[in-house]
Amino acid sequence: MKLKSLLMITGALVATTACQKQEQQAGAAPECAVMTVQPTSVDLKTTFPATIRGRQDIEIRPQISGFITKLCVDEGALVKKGQTLFLINPTEYQAAVNTAQAAIKVAEANLATQEITVNSKRELLKKNIISEYDMQMAENTLASMKANLAQSKAQLVTAKQNLAYTTITSPSDGIVGSIPYRVGSLVSSATAEPLTVVSDISKMYAYFSMTEKELLEQTKKSGNDRAVIESMPELDLQLIDGSVYDQKGKVETISGVIDATTGSVSVRAAFANPKGILKSGGTGKILLPYKSDNALVVPQTATYEIQDKKFVYVLQKDGTVKSTEVEVLDVNDGKNYIVTAGLKSGDQIALENVSTMKDGQKITPITAQQSEAKYQAALKQNAGAAQ
Repeated sequence: MKLKSLLMITGALVATTACQKQEQQAGAAPECAVMTVQPTSVDLKTTFPATIRGRQDIEIRPQISGFITKLCVDEGALVKKGQTLFLINPTEYQAAVNTAQAAIKVAEANLATQEITVNSKRELLKKNIISEYDMQMAENTLASMKANLAQSKAQLVTAKQNLAYTTITSPSDGIVGSIPYRVGSLVSSATAEPLTVVSDISKMYAYFSMTEKELLEQTKKSGNDRAVIESMPELDLQLIDGSVYDQKGKVETISGVIDATTGSVSVRAAFANPKGILKSGGTGKILLPYKSDNALVVPQTATYEIQDKKFVYVLQKDGTVKSTEVEVLDVNDGKNYIVTAGLKSGDQIALENVSTMKDGQKITPITAQQSEAKYQAALKQNAGAAQ
């Protein structure tokens, strides 16, 4: 008895198909639910994997060589532009400044002495006591001493600059990254790793990729890349925990070169980061909205696929169905497709049995509501018989 009840319930689940077979055997066109395609409003979102980067990630590297004497910040610290990050031993660079200053004083004294000598020789030349040669030699020596003074002053500038380099400051506001070198480490401009990286996170960039086809569709609508950027709506950013970031983003740049290996272009969107929630190096998903007030939407179950092409069965005036190829947007909600070509408003398409239907087959069209009502009635009838 249990087996009999199970068979009767199973029969209810295939009642529609069985009725269609009986109708076909009797010569009648099987009933099939159809829908009339009409323009409607849609609001969908496409997701793109994204990598998050700071507005600028600045590598902090020493300009001079020396031993680190002090770390003024720790990893993860928020710093301001001009804030001290590291101190390098200044002893030898202070000595170089002192030496340059002393050299200037010597050069200035020598220059003053030579100027007195030149002035004296000019008076002697007027009285024909010395020759023109002696006068010229004295003036050449004066010129050489002026050059020595200028050179000493230039060396002082370099020495002071090197001394200033012993105090390493942040070039911008941001957050400090890892610090591989500690107090006592010998560093120089040739050191492989930077002392740290300061990431400006006041504004964050989310990098994602669009396919060549998606970009082409946007370009055809707008005209050029700049127009595409201006026409793109504000974006949402879904964080790694599934939550949506509370700041809207905007596309700022689109790469002009298509990656030959992936067939995609790089897109950069900017997001404000006033609370510092976004971190450089993080990941997420860009949610690109798609809105249309005049879209033709069909259920995905009403389509079938042959060699990556999608088809539907369109009801003809004589009651037969015709297999029709349609083009759809890549954007979808997992249940429906937005048709861009192949259908027009007012077309009727089959909703059921599209995988077994044949081109030119005749059907008796009914509404989806009528089909559901008959299905439920068959379930109740067979459930009653099982009892």
